Amino acid sequence: METVYLAGGCLWGVQAFVKTLPGVIQTEAGRANGITHTLDGEYDGYVEVIKTSFEPEKVSVSDLVGYLFEIIDPYSVNQQGQDIGLKYRTGLYSEDAKHLKEAQAYIDAIEDHHLIATEVLPLTNYVKSAEAHQDRLSKFPNDYCHIPKGLINKYKK
Repeated sequence: METVYLAGGCLWGVQAFVKTLPGVIQTEAGRANGITHTLDGEYDGYVEVIKTSFEPEKVSVSDLVGYLFEIIDPYSVNQQGQDIGLKYRTGLYSEDAKHLKEAQAYIDAIEDHHLIATEVLPLTNYVKSAEAHQDRLSKFPNDYCHIPKGLINKYKK
């Protein structure tokens, strides 16, 4: 099992989508790459992420980036749908350099004259979100989400 952290705007829909992907074992909503180590107070540079544990023999990091690009606008800076701000930027974060290299190679291969805004960066820190944010759309399916429900359920097991 390996782990990457995926950011695609508001984490509720991203988690609902990612947990249905082939090879994904477990997901957890959280915040990454901020300057504090607590959920108290402001986001302090954090990005909303889904901690994604997966089986690399069933799904690759490139596959995960490809899936992520199905539900986000990778060219949008700090905005997905109606969610605007630094905490809604998109990205892939990891403590494993090979994950970063593979994700960046995928982006480089598809990038044309438009610059993809999706970050590929080392994970500097991670804080699990409060329980109210874990699997939020499973508990409250009518909550706001920038991802169309048809896409969220595209790979439902």
